[in-house]
Amino acid sequence: MKKIMFCLFLPVFALACSLPGSQVSNAQNGSEIQNTPEAALAPENTPLPDEINAPIIDAPSMISIDMKDEIYGWGITETQIVRTNDGGVTWYDVTPPGLAETGHGVFTEFLDAGHAWIQFPDPNNFPIGGTMYRTTDGGLTWMSSATSFSAGDISFVDANIGWMMADLGVGAGSMGISVFQTSDAGATWTRTYTHDPNTDGTSDTLPRSGIKQFIAPIDMDTAWIGGVVYAPGSVYLFRTDDSGKTWFHIELPLSEEAKLKDLGIFDMEFISSSHGFISLQVMSADAMQTVIYVTDDGGNTWVPAPAELPITGMLDIVSGQELVIYSNNQFYITNDAAKTWSIVAPDVPFGDSVLSMSFANSNTGWVTTTDPASHRSLYKTTDGGSTWFPIIP
Repeated sequence: MKKIMFCLFLPVFALACSLPGSQVSNAQNGSEIQNTPEAALAPENTPLPDEINAPIIDAPSMISIDMKDEIYGWGITETQIVRTNDGGVTWYDVTPPGLAETGHGVFTEFLDAGHAWIQFPDPNNFPIGGTMYRTTDGGLTWMSSATSFSAGDISFVDANIGWMMADLGVGAGSMGISVFQTSDAGATWTRTYTHDPNTDGTSDTLPRSGIKQFIAPIDMDTAWIGGVVYAPGSVYLFRTDDSGKTWFHIELPLSEEAKLKDLGIFDMEFISSSHGFISLQVMSADAMQTVIYVTDDGGNTWVPAPAELPITGMLDIVSGQELVIYSNNQFYITNDAAKTWSIVAPDVPFGDSVLSMSFANSNTGWVTTTDPASHRSLYKTTDGGSTWFPIIP
């Protein structure tokens, strides 16, 4: 399962003290938590992790983290790809040989504990050149190959089938892209769609207008591309059922209020081939809202969840029932597919310092933070966001 996380590059507004139909909770889920960092390091009865044949990195300064479960996960620093096999206590340097720069300059997909892809753009050949690194053994060994794209959103359905929405450039509220597919784990890629007028097969079934945020596939045939176009009541969401060759617009049911505001889709994920989520942001100068849409029929129909959140923020789609949003120093957690939400105020005042967030389930999660001096820390919770322990202070 791919973890989707984003930071909205728009103002985030504060929330009133409660939500209709949700509960405000600072409890510890009925369990007693020791007030020591050791209590948050690993689940009980966890076997000792296998040794990783890679250098240990003491306190890596991570920009982002992507935990695949309570034990295994990946992280990105300015110069390294790192990996943990004990819940974030120990980190190993598994950077691909020859990759000297990571940080925000690479585009990644961490499918599970073993499979990962790192795309590094060629700055001298943008947007049609780069190098993709791929691993099947958790970064102990890497393979690399040249790509005919530079940057964009990578999404793999499984260890072999993947899609790439390649960025061709942004300007004046529009964004050109090309769509690529692989069926051999990223060794080779085939272009199925492009906006490039200098390339055979250029098409306009996917409008160039609008800023494309992601590609969300469910197999080799079907995928969605979503984003934002700054026109009231307009939803930028398109679907393909022929491997990206042609696209058609998807209409979402909107409230009368939403029809008058700018709308953006920054997150979408399918937990299975039938069950998925969309996060729609309803934006105006004086208020922000998040509406979660749910499908149980492979995206043929989308139904808005009953609880609208009067905030926007960083989202983690954890499972078919569990979602977590961080906004304005509060965590919003659902265990019933966005029907109801609990609001949790953390004991650490993170504020706007959170860089990334990754939850293994609705109880256990991690955040990376930064301070005004650009010092980065890693925190972990095991009680649904109430109590946080510094793993990397």
